[in-house]
Amino acid sequence: MPDTPEDHLSGFVIAVDGPSGSGKSSVSKQVARSLGYGFLDTGAMYRALTWWCLEQGVDLTDQDAVITTAERFPLSIGTDPDAPTVTVGGTDVAAAIREPRISTNVSAVAAVLPVREILRVLQRRLISKAGRATGGVVAEGRDITTVVAPDAPVRILLTASQEARLARRSKELHGAADAGAVAATRSQVVDRDRADSAVSEFTVAADGVTTIDTSHLDFQGSVEAVLQVVEAARA
Repeated sequence: MPDTPEDHLSGFVIAVDGPSGSGKSSVSKQVARSLGYGFLDTGAMYRALTWWCLEQGVDLTDQDAVITTAERFPLSIGTDPDAPTVTVGGTDVAAAIREPRISTNVSAVAAVLPVREILRVLQRRLISKAGRATGGVVAEGRDITTVVAPDAPVRILLTASQEARLARRSKELHGAADAGAVAATRSQVVDRDRADSAVSEFTVAADGVTTIDTSHLDFQGSVEAVLQVVEAARA
C-alpha cells in the first residue's frame, strides 16, 4: 500500500491479473472502451524492455546489465484502448514485441526483481496519468492486484482452464486450435507461466481479489462478467 498521499492512485482503477490465454488483454481493453477509461498492458512493457535489451545486445543472463538497461529504458506507451501504442527510442515495436523470440525471452527479464520494481513505479505513474485523463483505467498483467495496484478499488483474477487457454492462444497465433497448433503454442503458454510464477502469483486470487473463470465464457460473456464486478464496486 502507498505510504504517502502523493503515492495514491488517481482515478477509478480496475486491476486485472491472469495467466497467458485467460483473455485478460482483450477483455480488459473492451472493458476500458465500454467505460471510457484508459488501458494499460503492463505485459507489453516487459516485452518492450526485452526487445530493447536484445536490440542493444544485452546478455539476458547478466542481471546487472538488464537492470542498467531498464533504468535507461526509453519507453513510450499509449493508454488509449483503441490505440495502445508501444514505442521504444522512437521505434514502433507494437508488432515486434509479439514475435516468438520475445515471448521466449521475456521471462528472463521479468524475473529480475529490481527490474520489476523499476517498472512497478513507472506502471503506477502511468495508471495515475491515465486515471486523471479519463477518470479511470483498466490495468492488466500478472501482479497488478497484488504488487502494482493492491489499493485499486476493483481487483480481478481472470483465469481459465489450461485447455481453454491453449486453444485461445493457438487460434490467436496460428489461426487454428488443432492438435498441431496447440502443441506449437504449449511452450509459450505453459512454460512462460511456470517461469513467471516464480516471481509473481497469478494463479490464485489474493484476499479481496475476485476470481472470474472464463473457461466456458465467450468474449462478450467475459467482458460482461468483469463489468458486473465493476458495477457492484461502484454501487
